[in-house]
Amino acid sequence: MIQKGIDMPSFGSFSECGKLRSVLLHRPGPEIELVKEARQALWLDLLNAEKAREQHDMLVEMCRSHGIVVSYVEDTMHATPNLYFIRDTFAMTPVGAILSRPSLKARVGEEHIVARTLIRLGVPIVLSIQESGTFEGADLMIINEDLAFVGQGGRTNATGAHQVEKLLKEIGFCKVVRVSLSDDCMHLDCALSIVDRDLALIYSKRISCIVWETLQRHGFRIIEAPKTEVDAGMSINMIALEPGLVVMPASNPITKKLLQDDGVTCLEIDISELMKGAGAVHCMIGIIQRDAL
Repeated sequence: MIQKGIDMPSFGSFSECGKLRSVLLHRPGPEIELVKEARQALWLDLLNAEKAREQHDMLVEMCRSHGIVVSYVEDTMHATPNLYFIRDTFAMTPVGAILSRPSLKARVGEEHIVARTLIRLGVPIVLSIQESGTFEGADLMIINEDLAFVGQGGRTNATGAHQVEKLLKEIGFCKVVRVSLSDDCMHLDCALSIVDRDLALIYSKRISCIVWETLQRHGFRIIEAPKTEVDAGMSINMIALEPGLVVMPASNPITKKLLQDDGVTCLEIDISELMKGAGAVHCMIGIIQRDAL
């Protein structure tokens, strides 16, 4: 495994909850105003463009207030309505980015837009999914320098998951676990969130029991997320800014209390308008650099 050090480049993700250093986002542009049918855009409802942008700006400000460098996707001429869910377009590893290959026609091409920005930022693309493979970045979670999970379901197929698993093993991960997702689970981050060095939030009905078993063997404590808030509030779709400090969608009081009772500091943010697109905090932040634990 490549080791993080003072002379390392300014990219690479070594965990799911280490100190977050830099991120890539896409501020929703004119493309969201062109949507006339929510379902055709894979959304739950149409967005109020002005409100959506205001909420996105607040998310960016929250990141910057914690010392995180925020970059934006620049080549937006051909942006699609879902591009602001940038996590799906790539996944960061310790050595560079894995470029996604979307399974749905509505999202095809987003990965090429993001690739140009990654290259501009000096981030190498270490894998592009080939042949019949499909993969989206939200289906990869690097837990620590030894363990990673790869979700397999509607967005990431077996061929794509195999290519990601092969790369991770080549760069030194001792254990890469393939995780089967339920039919109602869009991505792995809809069922799992790592919120501290040894604490995970899980909605176990959406993922195979191997996740729970593997995390426990690695010394993790596990909180079961309440179904009501997972379904209605996308409560599990949060992001750690550092160990024990998370940004989560507002209006999920049960989940917030469960985390706080276990020592996690929760920063709430109102992204209700953006969530009409069927994603939340974790979906909207692409990782450029995150520290090891």
